[in-house]
Amino acid sequence: MLNFLPAPVIGAIAVLLLVFNTLFWVPLLLAFSLLKLLVPFAAARRALAPVLTFVAESWIAGNSAWMALTQRTEWDVQGLDGLKRESWYLVNCNHQSWVDVLVLQHVFNRRIPLLKFFLKRELMWVPVMGLAWWALDFPFMRRHGEAYLQQHPEMRGKDLETARKACEKFALHPTSVMNFLEGTRFSTAKQRSQLSPYKHLLKPKVGGIALALDTLGERFDAILDVTIVYPDGVPTFWQFLCGRMPRVVVRVQGLPVPRELAGGDYAADPRGRAAFRKWVKALWREKDAQIAALLEVTGSGARRA
Repeated sequence: MLNFLPAPVIGAIAVLLLVFNTLFWVPLLLAFSLLKLLVPFAAARRALAPVLTFVAESWIAGNSAWMALTQRTEWDVQGLDGLKRESWYLVNCNHQSWVDVLVLQHVFNRRIPLLKFFLKRELMWVPVMGLAWWALDFPFMRRHGEAYLQQHPEMRGKDLETARKACEKFALHPTSVMNFLEGTRFSTAKQRSQLSPYKHLLKPKVGGIALALDTLGERFDAILDVTIVYPDGVPTFWQFLCGRMPRVVVRVQGLPVPRELAGGDYAADPRGRAAFRKWVKALWREKDAQIAALLEVTGSGARRA
């Protein structure tokens, strides 16, 4: 609607609308979260959970509204039929840009339970949003490098324990556990550094998804394998705000939960670990081929960041 304006003006308007929407809903979220902390009865705390979810989904709906006002994006989305808000889902997606998060929230809002992301601990200190993520029980993870873990072996496994506790909370209410298997945003430099065997993806990190299946495998109704492609090139967050994302392609595929891999012990079972890695590698090969096919169909090879 506002795409006739210069791109920087559109970006400034989008920033103001995003800030206004956030400052309207997040204080409500924090107020109910504080009440949840103070209430001594477990049943009352559980009753407040849908209220927190309503506030979060309303914030996402507000974001979708300003996106519609400031963007003229062609959305090509397939695979949403049959999704249920009362189900548990394990959601996996390729990761290219911060825009991925807004795309996923826009596509899935009020179609499935609220997406719960595993976040880097540093994001806890993001003004306003860090408190919101904490209020919604998003798990914050410390991701230590191998060199650090060799010097501090007592820290090995701490992230997995944090994730396990979070997943136990997720078992209480229908939840969509969101996992970016690559663990970081794709870039050509990272791809080369990893010697990734995939043309459009980084190597998958299986620890997080394995832990989710170990802990909630019996709860999950399906795995939602999501592929996002930006045919005109991966936008930065600012480019997105300025209306410079002409097209986005989203494909959602429902997959059965591999029951033979669920409920195991990824960390302690070498055979189970090998089987899990084999399953993930097959999933990743298919996704890499799907991205290549979508780029070809949409007439673009400009995915690289």
